[in-house]
Amino acid sequence: MALPVREQMKYWGVATAVFLLLLWFLGDVILPFLVGGAVAYFLDPVADRLERAGLSRAAATVLISLGAALVALLAALLLVPVAVRQLADLVAAAPEISRSVQGFLTERFPSLIDEGSTLRQSLDGVAETIRAKGGALINGLLSSALNVINALVFIVVVPVVAFYLLLDWDRMIARIDELLPRDHAPVIRRLAGEIDRVLAGFVRGQLSVCMILGAAYALALIVVGLKYGLVVGLVAGLLTFIPYVGSIVGGTLAIGLALFQFWGEPWMIGIVGAIFVAGQMVEGNFLTPKLVGGSVGLHPVWLLFALSAFGTLFGFVGMLVAVPMAAMLGVLARFAVEQYREGRLYRGLVPPDDD
Repeated sequence: MALPVREQMKYWGVATAVFLLLLWFLGDVILPFLVGGAVAYFLDPVADRLERAGLSRAAATVLISLGAALVALLAALLLVPVAVRQLADLVAAAPEISRSVQGFLTERFPSLIDEGSTLRQSLDGVAETIRAKGGALINGLLSSALNVINALVFIVVVPVVAFYLLLDWDRMIARIDELLPRDHAPVIRRLAGEIDRVLAGFVRGQLSVCMILGAAYALALIVVGLKYGLVVGLVAGLLTFIPYVGSIVGGTLAIGLALFQFWGEPWMIGIVGAIFVAGQMVEGNFLTPKLVGGSVGLHPVWLLFALSAFGTLFGFVGMLVAVPMAAMLGVLARFAVEQYREGRLYRGLVPPDDD
C-alpha cells in the first residue's frame, strides 16, 4: 500500500533539504564532480551515436575523450594566451579610448564636455577606474577561482569523472530507474524525460550556439582587423547563453572599439556592425531553431532569476546547477498546474457545462 501523501512529502522534503545542505557545505569539494557530470551529460548523445555506428561504449568513450583532450590542448596553446593578452591590452588602452571619446564629444558637443561637467567627470572616473582596478580585478578573479577550485585537482579530476560517467552512463541510469519507488515510477520517468528534453534542448543546444557564434564573431572581427576582436567574439559568444544579451553587449563593445580604431573610415565601422546583424539573423533563423528547437519552457527571465538566486545562495557551484534546477522546477511547476486543473479544487463538485 502506498504511503500517505503527508509521509511522502516528509521524505521528499528531507531529500531536498539534504541536497541543498550538500551544495552549501560541500560546494567546493563537489564542484569537479558536477562539472564532470555536466560534461558527460553533454557528450552522452555523441557516444550513443557512435555506438549506433558500430563502436562499443568503451571505444566511443575513448574516442570522444581523445577528441576533447585535443580541442582543450589547442585552446590552451592557441586561444587562451591571445585572449588574456588582448584583455590586458584592452584594460591598458581604456584611458586612451576615453580621451578619444572626450575629444570627439568636445568637437561635436562642447557644452556637454566642459570642465566640471557631469559627463566629463564620469568619463574621467571610468577611465581611471578601469586603469587602476582592471588589471587587479582580472588577476583577483583568476587567483580567487584558482584558490577556490584548486586548479590542479580540478584539471585532473574533471576529465577522469567525465570519462567514467560517460562510460557507465546508460548502466547508471538503468540502476537509478530500478531504485525508483514503484508506485510513482511511471510519473517520475515521465517528468525525468521532460526535464531531459528541456536540458537537451536548451543547455546542449544553447551551448552549441554559443560556441559557433563566439568562433564566428571572433574570426570575422579578426579578419576585418579589429583590435581585441578575439576577446569581443568570446564575450559575445559566452553571453549568447542568455538570449539577445550576447549580440547586444558584443555589438555595442565591437562598434565602440571600431569607432575608436576606424574613425574616418565609416565603411569599416559599418562592416563591424553588419557582422553582428548577420550573426543575429543566422542565430534567430537557423542556429537556434535547428539546435535549440522550439520553446523548451525556460523563459529568459526565469533563467536570469535562477542564475541570480542559486549564485547568491551557493556561489559558483550554485550557478552551475542553476539551469538544471530551473528546468526541473519548471517541469514540476507545469506538472503541479496540470494536477491542479484535474483536481477537485479547480473543477469543483459541479460537472462542467458542455454548452
